[in-house]
Amino acid sequence: MRSLISQISIHKLEVFCLVVELGSFSRTAERMGIAQPVVSAHVKALAEKFGAPLTGSTGRKVTLTEEGQRVYSWAREIVSRTREMEREMADFQRGFVGKATVGASMTLGSYVLPGLISQFHEIYPKGEISVRVATPVSVTDAVHIGDCDFAYTILDPRHETAGLEVEKVMDEELILVASSKSKIGGSNLSSSQLTKLPFITAQSGTPRREIEEHCLARYGVKREHIAMEFGHAESIKQAVRAGAGAAFLFRSSVSDELDAGTLRVIMTPGMELRVPVYLVKRRGKQLSHFQVSLMEELSRGLKGQEPLRRAPTMEGA
Repeated sequence: MRSLISQISIHKLEVFCLVVELGSFSRTAERMGIAQPVVSAHVKALAEKFGAPLTGSTGRKVTLTEEGQRVYSWAREIVSRTREMEREMADFQRGFVGKATVGASMTLGSYVLPGLISQFHEIYPKGEISVRVATPVSVTDAVHIGDCDFAYTILDPRHETAGLEVEKVMDEELILVASSKSKIGGSNLSSSQLTKLPFITAQSGTPRREIEEHCLARYGVKREHIAMEFGHAESIKQAVRAGAGAAFLFRSSVSDELDAGTLRVIMTPGMELRVPVYLVKRRGKQLSHFQVSLMEELSRGLKGQEPLRRAPTMEGA
């Protein structure tokens, strides 16, 4: 006799997991492109299979019962492993022996990893590497559900990392910069003088903005004038270059502009702003030889170590 659990479709589990992660039946329906009653029916069917209510609600947000939390932990593992298997089998059918999908927060994915991955590609020219650049939350979610093999990202202090292996690999330095053509800020400022500058920064409520505020709060700095907010470091940088204000940016994202002289550093004596960067992977995930090699080389590069430059040893890679 088949168990009730063996009759549950992966699709129902995917729907249930997304309801939990988004905290909403309507948002899940919108994300998956299906009607809200269908979402509700899938979750109800799961509850009937297990013979216990799985969800409740607090205001408009969907919450989990104790039974629901246990089912969610199990379902997420099943969905993650299924997606990973589907990707691996699809790659095998297409003839890709060496393939990896790497997640990255925006600055790392835009300015740091491309060069390191290009170096690795010289070692394994037949391998295929995809980089998913997104917010830290989206990146870690992609690792959780199996859409990314591993990721390099900054983390919000409140970030949920259950089920993940998190390892610090480096510190990113935040530096204060302004246009070389402007007189904003002069050459150096005390922490008390910083508060009056016209700042360009990330949007309020984003992990990038909150991390920046957290770093500044350690030195008692509360900015009084936020002139502009943007969703990406490149937009912030272009506004600074235009002379609209000053900004705290990761040194790696402005190294070319500093070398070219289009941006200048405003020194902040007594302040050192560093943000940890983490390697994130799903606990228990088995990486291929190619993926492990890529992860090791990227970690070495981020730590400022020389690449190993070993010769290819994998068939098809």
